[in-house]
Amino acid sequence: MQKSNAGLVSRSFAVLAKDIRLEFRSRYAINAILMFGITSLAVVSFSVGQSSLPPVLMAAVFWIVMFFSAVSGLAQVFIREEEAGTSLVLKLNGPAEPVYLGKLFFNFLLLSTMSMIITPLFFMFTDAPTDGVVAFLAILLLGVIGLCAATTLVAAVIAKAAIKGALFAVLSFPILVPLLLPVVNATEIVFDGGAFIDISAHLQFLLAYAVIMIVGSLLLFRFVWEE
Repeated sequence: MQKSNAGLVSRSFAVLAKDIRLEFRSRYAINAILMFGITSLAVVSFSVGQSSLPPVLMAAVFWIVMFFSAVSGLAQVFIREEEAGTSLVLKLNGPAEPVYLGKLFFNFLLLSTMSMIITPLFFMFTDAPTDGVVAFLAILLLGVIGLCAATTLVAAVIAKAAIKGALFAVLSFPILVPLLLPVVNATEIVFDGGAFIDISAHLQFLLAYAVIMIVGSLLLFRFVWEE
């Protein structure tokens, strides 16, 4: 059992390392995500000007940027395999689970990198309060994990479709609605001066959502990948 787990981890990190090398060569996904995120924040900043947004609007704007940034780049982990013709090599050289986990880890690194750039800019461009930064970071971490867990499987489903970008957004949105509503509500509470305990129920839900999506995706991914 330990050897099996070790093999799963090593193969997952091998897939992750391959995707990181490819991303450093093309930089397509990270550029798409950052360009969308930074452009969206700049447009919001110029539109609002000196006006102050209420907490609910600030929370909604932040997660709208996160959602559409994820949609613009996270699908590339499988689309790139199909376009380069390397998906067959992955299917022949290992089981489906390490492929999913490797792609999941890559998407998490990608979206985390974007979050580390977008989040400070968001606080600079808006007058969002920084008092509850620890609670906000907890929401952000669980939100990013949930986004990656849900969209990685969808990316595998639409990789062979003709209209990938539009289909990815359409399929992702219904799955992500149960995630987006609590993250927006929890972020609004934090921006409105709420304490960590005020969002504990939201954090528990976000953690449960991420676990369910990862476990469910692991169970379903084999059927999608080997189709």
